[in-house]
Amino acid sequence: MSELPEIRIGTADREKALDALSLHFSEGRLTVTEFDERSATIASAMTRGELDTVFVDLPAASGTGSASVARSDSGTPAVEDGGFDWAAVVMPIVIFGSLALFFLTDFDQKWLFFLLIPLAGAILSAAGHPADKKKNKKKKR
Repeated sequence: MSELPEIRIGTADREKALDALSLHFSEGRLTVTEFDERSATIASAMTRGELDTVFVDLPAASGTGSASVARSDSGTPAVEDGGFDWAAVVMPIVIFGSLALFFLTDFDQKWLFFLLIPLAGAILSAAGHPADKKKNKKKKR
């Protein structure tokens, strides 16, 4: 990080650092104890230098790791590898749709509408993540 170490940071900086730390943890570079300790350091960090100390012994973020969800310029969920994260869009619609059906219909067993939520989650996770599909295509080549 090229910024001065005494520069104060905000919540967004801490969240980005936690995301980066979570990526290192998911790739097996940290134990649970190390992750907990470093997460606490990030949560209490006030300057850029305090954040930098958390990542001293970890490699710089690379494009080879798993794709993370980002926001495109329009604010819609996108995957950094160029795909679109349908689950981030569809799941809230399913949840609010289930609530609307529950309150607005005259069906005797309205509670069944809430089964749409785990059903949609199962279908979306079975469909896979766009980044996973791209990785699988690259492996086949």
